[in-house]
Amino acid sequence: MKGIRTLNHLSRRCYAARRSDTLTEPYSGLKKASVSLPPQNVQVSKLPNGLVIASLENYSPVSNVGVFVKAGSRYETVGSQGVSHVLRLAANLTTKGASALRICRGVEAVGGSLSVTSSRETMVYSVECLRDHLDSVMEYLINMITAPEFRPWEVEDLTSRVKIDKALAQQCTQIGVLEKLHEAAYKNALSNSLYCPDYMVGRITPEKLRSFIENNFTSARMALVGLGVKHSVLRQVGELFLGGRSGAGATGAKAHYRGGELRMQNGDNLVHALIASEAGIAGSSEANAFSVLQRVLGAGPHVKRGSNVTSKLSQGIAKATTKPFDATAFNATYSDSGLFGVYTIAQADSAGEVIKASIAQVVGIAQGNLSEEDVNRAKNQMKAEYLMSMESSACVLEELGVQVLASGAYQAPENITLCIDTVTHTDVVNAAKKFVDSNKSMAASGHLFNTPFIDEL
Repeated sequence: MKGIRTLNHLSRRCYAARRSDTLTEPYSGLKKASVSLPPQNVQVSKLPNGLVIASLENYSPVSNVGVFVKAGSRYETVGSQGVSHVLRLAANLTTKGASALRICRGVEAVGGSLSVTSSRETMVYSVECLRDHLDSVMEYLINMITAPEFRPWEVEDLTSRVKIDKALAQQCTQIGVLEKLHEAAYKNALSNSLYCPDYMVGRITPEKLRSFIENNFTSARMALVGLGVKHSVLRQVGELFLGGRSGAGATGAKAHYRGGELRMQNGDNLVHALIASEAGIAGSSEANAFSVLQRVLGAGPHVKRGSNVTSKLSQGIAKATTKPFDATAFNATYSDSGLFGVYTIAQADSAGEVIKASIAQVVGIAQGNLSEEDVNRAKNQMKAEYLMSMESSACVLEELGVQVLASGAYQAPENITLCIDTVTHTDVVNAAKKFVDSNKSMAASGHLFNTPFIDEL
């Protein structure tokens, strides 16, 4: 497959700035511009090959374009553990259209940025640049996805970067606890780590990378999303350059929740513990109920350097111990499963009291110890949090890409807030009951002499 050398034949958009007159009178006296740009809505279309294209023309001078692929770590096989981690780091390597040096210098020359991120479900290749330079930057993006070379010596050089990436992640206790929780909670798929396991470091070959791309980077598993770009231009890119590998691709295994416990015993005086159970899948009404429950319990302070005094967890734990602690509710949703629980950080000698007090708060809500005022406050927090995130172009791009990749359709923010409003007091209580009655999973790190086992909670 030849790399894409140029996108210059695509529709170009020319913009001119009008020289303004010298300001010799108060601004209020100046005439308003006679031309106004009509507001645009999100446009979504699907090509015959299965590729979903979504765009929002917001008339911004900066364009954001991303390619979302169902190729997260959950799609790794037993023999390819860690391939998505290496693929993420290999994104800027030589392609059939440009060398690694040319990609770097070409993007920097136009003041753009190119990044690759991944989760357990998706990989996202995204670019951001001035609208006038989008064609040249898109060339590199398309080549990364459709025509990577994976030269053996370049892939081998990634080994040191993989080790550094893992070392940095291991220094963050929260990341380690989250990874262990997924490993304990699931039997397959979602149990796969975001990071390359130690026994696979240096063993991810170019052949494994190519095989992973061939099985997962197909048009039916992709969504091309753009902000500040015309829908017709994105559709043209999709038809010309992202339709070469059609088909449904490999079918990932369905996540199987089993529950379990993993304890990382060390000398740290601060004990991090996360206790969770299976929750609602992404986009479901049950998932919304768990999200509201998360904010009832406390999802972090809403005042800078605040103590989150409205949090049920903080109020309950403060009655059980006078020692410092931190406690938040945890909620993660996936396409076929979800996790909900409580995350506590406490000194080793008071970890047991803090964990039991936090679980007691969820039990209290399951028993109906919840007012309508608490539910309404949590829903307002959830709506405000969501709407404020939509003020960021990066968050809008992510929300748009995740939605259309999962369902092929897009729900506007006002529809999302209406769904949040439909969550009732009973829904939140039932969500708490599900957590209390379900099989639990637990991950803990620190000096665990006073940390209860999961069967003791």
